[in-house]
Amino acid sequence: MNPTSIKQALLNRRMLICIFTGFASGMPLYILISLVPAWLRSEGVGLKEIGFFALIGLPYTWKFFWSPLLDRYRLAIPGFTKLGASFSATFGFGGGLRRGWMLATQIGLLLSIAALGFLNPNTEIWSIAWLCLLIAFLSATQDIVLDAYRRQILPDQELGLGNSIHVNAYRIAGLVPGSLSLILADSLPWQSVFMITAAFMLIGILMTLSIAEPKADARHPTTLNQAIVDPFKEFFSRQGVQQACLILAFMLLYKLGDSMATALATPFYLDMGFSKTEIGLIAKHAALWPMIVGGILGGILMLKIGINRALWLFGLVQIVSILGFALLARVGEGLWLLGLVISFEYLGVGLGTAAFVAFMARSTHPAFAATQLALFTALTAVPRTVASSFTGIIVEGVGWESFFYICTALAIPGMLLLFKVAPWNEEA
Repeated sequence: MNPTSIKQALLNRRMLICIFTGFASGMPLYILISLVPAWLRSEGVGLKEIGFFALIGLPYTWKFFWSPLLDRYRLAIPGFTKLGASFSATFGFGGGLRRGWMLATQIGLLLSIAALGFLNPNTEIWSIAWLCLLIAFLSATQDIVLDAYRRQILPDQELGLGNSIHVNAYRIAGLVPGSLSLILADSLPWQSVFMITAAFMLIGILMTLSIAEPKADARHPTTLNQAIVDPFKEFFSRQGVQQACLILAFMLLYKLGDSMATALATPFYLDMGFSKTEIGLIAKHAALWPMIVGGILGGILMLKIGINRALWLFGLVQIVSILGFALLARVGEGLWLLGLVISFEYLGVGLGTAAFVAFMARSTHPAFAATQLALFTALTAVPRTVASSFTGIIVEGVGWESFFYICTALAIPGMLLLFKVAPWNEEA
């Protein structure tokens, strides 16, 4: 792709939409994992109770169960018919399969996030838990429809860049509840903090009102049975049973070693003798910004080299970056080494994630994007779950350095599958 084409791909309206979809998608998740625990702890809620709040993330894992509904049914919002006509004239909004669900979930998120601040953590902890579960459900549902929308508006050659921009905007959105809201909480009551934080969902609502509905696909399911069965039939018939199984195995294995290597990152840094302050100042910043740079760089490179070659190159970077942790485990000291190792690891995470998300999007059919992407993303969550469950046992048995060598070895099967699912000289 020549420089002019790259510039056109970077500056088109689709990339701007990807920024907004990423921000709208990331906000609710970081409210649940960053802001709510801080709020509960500051109000005197015990760590055991806060720990159980991790269960509210289940809708993100099981969202493929209701994703067929979003592929099948158009959502009509009562009271928005006349308003929709007005927006249609001004912004081009007139409802539709994707935008109807977007608007409903975003309004629901705006109201439910704001409502959190009206509850008392010491007397209404169960009400807070159920409301957080509702936020997680609405957020997961919004993710389904936003993923499907991006798949339908992005041409194949822009899937890498568009999805990497989405992922990075997703991460940057975490700075609102994870930083700005906490700063505001030092001088404002929690009720005001949650209302201000909820107001950032207006960004997503305004995006939904101003974008166009993607062109309907001829294979769009017309019955619920088709919406449930056809996405699976289409995927296996298009790829062939053997190839489809290899692709699913690749989705399970490509990020396995990397996920395991970072699952216990903070305990590892502590065991190496670094203080909490050093970890906070160096490790966290050395992770975030290289990951964002890696995602953006990966998206741009994919415009030139394609998704297949990106999976090969970025996968190799991931493997080498895991070995950096093994080096740190052997040396065991040095702030400069800590920063260098973490920066390189998360640069690899950013690159690898950009190519991997683009590959998943490319593997779907636009007519069944909601269900197929929900299933694929749920499948890729399995390695993270396995990593969280077994990494501590492995480390206690073999030690940190050997553990990272094991993680490196576990990254190789996913790379070997590239010969079958994404050959170097063949761009699907």
